[in-house]
Amino acid sequence: MKKFKLINLLEPLRKLISTFPDFLSFLFLYSKGRIVSFSEIFETNKNIIVKFFMMKRGRYNRPFLHFATMGALTIGVIVAPFLANTYPVFSQNSTDSAKIDASKDQSIVVGENVFQTQVSQKPRDKVINYTVQKGDTVSTIAQKFGISDNTVRWENDLVGDDINVGDTLQILPVTGISYKVQSGDTVYTIAKKFATDPQKIVDFPFNDFANPETFSLVTGQILMVPDGIKPSEQPYIQQHVYYAQGPSTSTFSGSGYTWPVHGVITQFASWYHMALDIAAPYGTPIVAAKSGTVIEANTGGWNYGYGNDVVIDHGNGYRSLYAHMEAVNVSVGQQVTGGSTVVGWIGLTGRTTGPHVHFEIRLNDVTQNPLPYLQ
Repeated sequence: MKKFKLINLLEPLRKLISTFPDFLSFLFLYSKGRIVSFSEIFETNKNIIVKFFMMKRGRYNRPFLHFATMGALTIGVIVAPFLANTYPVFSQNSTDSAKIDASKDQSIVVGENVFQTQVSQKPRDKVINYTVQKGDTVSTIAQKFGISDNTVRWENDLVGDDINVGDTLQILPVTGISYKVQSGDTVYTIAKKFATDPQKIVDFPFNDFANPETFSLVTGQILMVPDGIKPSEQPYIQQHVYYAQGPSTSTFSGSGYTWPVHGVITQFASWYHMALDIAAPYGTPIVAAKSGTVIEANTGGWNYGYGNDVVIDHGNGYRSLYAHMEAVNVSVGQQVTGGSTVVGWIGLTGRTTGPHVHFEIRLNDVTQNPLPYLQ
């Protein structure tokens, strides 16, 4: 009788075990279906989400910083007593000796202007407000922030240089124009409107694109247009065209380099683009700027925006880079001759808006302004 009851009790457990694989299979199929459904919904609506965040980016920066600062201060107030008990060197009894020791080893002298605000020299990603001080002029303000006088005038709709103490001015992070994207705008139409090169818009590191490879824009976003000129001022501002006069096959001494291609210099070196862009017809040969050994020859990929590119080692820590090429004509380990060896051809690969070569010179892996090196 007991054996019979035991069998009856084990029967449901056996059925449960026997059906468990079927349950797992059903759970897997159900979960897969839910994930697929969620993915389809997300794929359908992701552009709306992206647009929302791009339109609202920066809106909550200030509240977030305020709450984070208050949180850090609160934690500091709570934890401070425990730290004081743990490290008695900061207790009341040792305050005087701590002050004496600190005075002996002090290496930073704090003056009375410790709370004076200084203009940051770090790259800026957005427009800032500046209050005009006594003695300020449009020229001195522009110089202080490393932008042109016209940039200050255009952004603030100034007629001439008439500013007053206490006025609030909008200061751009770069010389040029700030522009609110309209429906149908592209980097090409915007560049044409403001008489600049679209590559400068693309290269500015704080400009956002819905698709970094096609440079698609979101209506309403604020775009920085480096070196842009206000349309009404364009007839009165003469634009200079600079040509790269090389290449030359002459022998170089010291750190001299030749121009890698003959063409128009469309972009000079700046804090966000430490290189030269030289535009030339598609397929124009690009030569090595100086003799050396090829250490990189990358093809067939995005390659951090460089596209097809070549890096040449010239010794003593110097290297040169040639990017956006249509094709590469050298291989790793090959010896090249400055001014004569063709390393590739002008193309449109990588992060580029038109046929040109992006030319860099590096010293110990730090990019340099190439212009002083070129002969």
